[in-house]
Parts: sequence; C-alpha cells; structure tokens
Amino acid sequence: MKRLHVHVNVEDLAESIDFYSTLFAAEPTVRKDDYAKWMLDDPSVNFAISDRRDKAGINHLGIQVDDDEELKELSERLSAAGRAVVEQKDAECCYARGNKAWVTDPQGVAWESFATSGEIEIFGADSLNEMPEAVSTACCETSDG
Repeated sequence: MKRLHVHVNVEDLAESIDFYSTLFAAEPTVRKDDYAKWMLDDPSVNFAISDRRDKAGINHLGIQVDDDEELKELSERLSAAGRAVVEQKDAECCYARGNKAWVTDPQGVAWESFATSGEIEIFGADSLNEMPEAVSTACCETSDG
C-alpha cells in the first residue's frame, strides 16, 4: 500500500499536536520533543510535524511505500518524468531508517519517496548537501545545520 506523506514545520509543537489530534481524532503514533507523526488509514497518510526549522509551513511531501521494489518502481517513474532522482540508502532521518529517493517537482517542491526499515532513537542528521537546494533544505537538518 502506498501512503501519502506530508511533513509540516510548525512554530509551537504542543499546540499543533493538539490541533492535529483533534482534526484526525487520533493521538500521534510517534511523539518526541521536536516531532510528531500520525499514521492514518482514513485518509491514508503519514502526516508528520516538527519544530526543527525557523520557517513554518510545508517541509516536504512524499510517498511511503512498503518495500524497496515499490521504491525502485516509483524512482523509475520519476526519472521517466524527467526529474533527477537522488537516492539515499540506509538513511537515518525523522526517527526512522530506510531507503529513499528524492526529487524536486517543476515548482521546486521537495518530494521524498521512501521505504522504512526500522526506527531510531534520534531525529537523524542525514546530510543532503549534494542534492538540489529544495531537497537539501527539506529533511533532516536543523535550521542551523
């Protein structure tokens, strides 16, 4: 099953958790000091928020897949659409480990395609310096990193 992924930067994490918990009628499935995530089935979305950036708003969008085979298929479609795909193997970001493929859409919005293989105890600090600017500012560096 593919699941839409939305990551939003927020100014006040506690206030935003209250808001989104009410909106989704569910508590976060992951809650950290700087991050929260809801894995919803209706609508089918992996919705995350964090307060790790200075600017509030959309951090990045994405599609979560079940396995690396689906990730490969999605990466091939993105390449066929004329977008430069940047792959990350064993990436550690947003309290999770997995393989990723990043692109920017024609407007410069960063899109993350990923298959998660496990959880980690820290937010993660993957360096995306070699990627286009919209991707490198999406995840997972802090505002000073």
